[in-house]
Amino acid sequence: MTSTRQDAWKEEEDKLLVDVVLRLIKEGGTQLQAFEEVGRELSRSSAACGFRWNSFLRKQYQDDITIAKRHRKQLQKGVLTTIEEPILEEKVEQLPASAIKGEDEFEQIIQYLKVINKKAIELHKVEDFEKTISDLLTENKKLQKELSELNNSHKDLLSLMEKAREMVLFERRN
Repeated sequence: MTSTRQDAWKEEEDKLLVDVVLRLIKEGGTQLQAFEEVGRELSRSSAACGFRWNSFLRKQYQDDITIAKRHRKQLQKGVLTTIEEPILEEKVEQLPASAIKGEDEFEQIIQYLKVINKKAIELHKVEDFEKTISDLLTENKKLQKELSELNNSHKDLLSLMEKAREMVLFERRN
């Protein structure tokens, strides 16, 4: 009978560790920062997280690490503006169509559709921004016109008050 250690790593904990390490690699952080972040979240030491990563998980995610490092370099060069989209595209394009079989095929199709959906959402956002900018420019022109009218009214009122003051002064002299 094998007993399970109370501090054994669960699948969700491994996934969190992998996600945080890859995210920090992409963003230019360090693995040590990732170990500390995950350690705080899981109530484990950063050393335990580092050991788990180096002894077990790193080997399984070599391709993802390479993609994350490539992404970081592109991000540092200013080639990329978003983090997730290029990585999804790379993963979809990594496998030739002949290599996709069964469930893998569906997973690849889903990833590809996610990329397309993300691009469509971003395009829609751009169109929304353009409409918003146009609306704001129209509103700005309207407000500038109102401001100009208020300035003219203010000048007229000041002019009228100055004439009234001059009349009062003139009457006092006479």
